[in-house]
Amino acid sequence: MSQRNIAVTDQVTAPAGEAASADCPLREVLALIGDKWSAQVLVELGAGPRRFTQLERAIEGVSRRMLTLSLRNLERNGLVTRTVYPDAPPSVEYATTALIEEIREPLEALSAWARRTGPAIAAARHAYDTRSPT
Repeated sequence: MSQRNIAVTDQVTAPAGEAASADCPLREVLALIGDKWSAQVLVELGAGPRRFTQLERAIEGVSRRMLTLSLRNLERNGLVTRTVYPDAPPSVEYATTALIEEIREPLEALSAWARRTGPAIAAARHAYDTRSPT
């Protein structure tokens, strides 16, 4: 089914006043873990608990603000835990929860696929852009 058909179906089947995502849990989950940074955070945390600075160094291009927002959102939705250790200075560690276990393998496979196919995708974009009027 095309994206357009999904949108029309959601508009028709969603009860008045309810969000269309209630009928489409896939859309809600993809919005949660499919944004630019969250999936990378989850893949990185798949190797084990990490401190904020470890995540920041491991995820190329993420700003402190975007990493903070992504971690808060993942924590809010029960996918990540945040543990504060009362050291001097205090340290904070992030880890995935049991909810992520079922999706960990597909996320890691998607991440590996992205690394392998990145050059081919870039080449396809370049070929398309050079033959199509802008």
